[in-house]
Amino acid sequence: DHDILTPGDAPSVLVAMNPAALKANLSAVAPGGTLIVNVDAFEDRALEKAGYPSNPLTDGSLASYTVYEVPMTSLTMQVGKEAGVKPRDAERSKNFFALGLVSWLYSRPTESIIEWIANRFKSDPLVLDANTRAFRAGYNFGETTELFESNYQVRPAQLEPGTYTNITGNTALAWGLIAAARQAGLSIFLGSYPITPASDILHELSKEKHFGVRTLQAEDEIAGIGSAIGAAFGGSLGVTTTSGPGIDLKSESIGLAVSLELPLVVVDIQRGGPSTGLPTKTEQSDLLHAMYGRHGEAPVPIVAARTPSHCFEAAVEAVRIAVTYRTPVFLLSDGYLANGAEPWRLPDVSSLPSIDPAFAEATTAEPEDEETGPADGRGNGHGNGNSTGSGGPVGFQPYARDPLTLARPWAIPGTPGLEHRIGGLEKADVTGDVSYDPANHEHMVHLRAAKVAGIAGSLPPLEVDDAEGPGAAPVLVLGWGSTYGAIAAGVRRVRARGLQVAHAHLVHLNPFPPNLGEVVRAYPKVLVPETNLGQLVKLVRAAFLVDAYSLTKVQGVPFRAAEVEAAVLKLLGVNPETSLAEEDVAS
Repeated sequence: DHDILTPGDAPSVLVAMNPAALKANLSAVAPGGTLIVNVDAFEDRALEKAGYPSNPLTDGSLASYTVYEVPMTSLTMQVGKEAGVKPRDAERSKNFFALGLVSWLYSRPTESIIEWIANRFKSDPLVLDANTRAFRAGYNFGETTELFESNYQVRPAQLEPGTYTNITGNTALAWGLIAAARQAGLSIFLGSYPITPASDILHELSKEKHFGVRTLQAEDEIAGIGSAIGAAFGGSLGVTTTSGPGIDLKSESIGLAVSLELPLVVVDIQRGGPSTGLPTKTEQSDLLHAMYGRHGEAPVPIVAARTPSHCFEAAVEAVRIAVTYRTPVFLLSDGYLANGAEPWRLPDVSSLPSIDPAFAEATTAEPEDEETGPADGRGNGHGNGNSTGSGGPVGFQPYARDPLTLARPWAIPGTPGLEHRIGGLEKADVTGDVSYDPANHEHMVHLRAAKVAGIAGSLPPLEVDDAEGPGAAPVLVLGWGSTYGAIAAGVRRVRARGLQVAHAHLVHLNPFPPNLGEVVRAYPKVLVPETNLGQLVKLVRAAFLVDAYSLTKVQGVPFRAAEVEAAVLKLLGVNPETSLAEEDVAS
């Protein structure tokens, strides 16, 4: 009867294929949960290697759980023998036996799983047959044995009509880049160096050449972003993907993109740091790096995805900003979203925003009078002013500005009359000449900052989920990125107790939505949960002088709904120990 926002705080069933798996994961199982163990693997040697002094299946240490002992290995090998597979290879199919058993336990349809097995192992008919047989054997074991008292019926979700697919965050992000590029009539160039957990985007985009996508697996991070900047100069949508360590290496080139004022999307799939850190774990610790991690005054817009499917929308928005405002844009995701999956309804293409690259066109303007200069000193970033500055031929102003967006012209190399100088040295306003003039430098610094700040005018106001109306609740929970599910689930649990709490979630982190200050000042208490040491809360305090409360977690794993719930209850003066049990209010 409501959306499921998280995988849950604790699994109620654990399938343990061996003693080591049981020991490593038992603490995560909900009290009184169910354990399905591969009893064949609980031999003395395996128990000793896992650190068990005695067999937990017989010593009473698992008395608080419901334990089902299933001979998965022997049953799977028997099935493999019937398929003509070698015993060692047959044993590898035991995971599919377990999958079949769990599919029966939760009354899941088998057709799609069997179809997936057929597609995945079609190159090896023997393995395909063994895995299919093992899956069916596990399902039939659950159906025919008297070991289990019953199974569970999971009602189908009530979804809006449409075409659905199961999608991961990285795949959704790649598709969003393609959709946005097609809206803009641009080809995509991805310059990237493989890094966990961002590599899937490179893999996905490399399959989509028929959409005008070109990918380069560069020799290093710097070459990856350098090639993407070059592609942007040439009139393509430049994209580079990486994680935190790669952002360290790309920082100087991001500053170059700020100076060049060309469209570029920098995708940062955050992971645990610093240094190599926790490559396969999640974290939100790159926000301040994205905000300030460059020398000089080099502002960059920041967009953050909040769910796996929202990575599609976030990618479209990042491209819209990059192309419209001629700027590099940070698109932040993280390992939790990148590898997380959820059902996603394919959007109607007509619902996507229009994105106009508005390339500069060849000018036929007459040169201006040498004494009076150009008639319009600002020019038009989506058209052409008139200038005889040495930064370009007569009639073209490479650093003129669109009066609405402050974007400069996007001039494709080779277009007659649009030749101009490019590089990292400071440019003179309008003409694009190299300039060391102090007043001009300060002017350009303010222009670039004003351009990014002006993006706020194109953003929708921040939406606040407050059941009693804006400012009614005593506590506002303000989040960003992948904390969305845990926050929304925790807020739901607090409300189930009859208490008031509001929730707002940021997608745009630089600039902030135009009404953010009004929102945070409307609530007596503001709680900011983050999987870092409080980076957003620093920005909110600095911008709006609000004494927001910080809730942090840096363990490489996401927040649990119960953790958010407990923090809200504490601010409300309610003892967290009296909070609802997880089974009472589903996440």
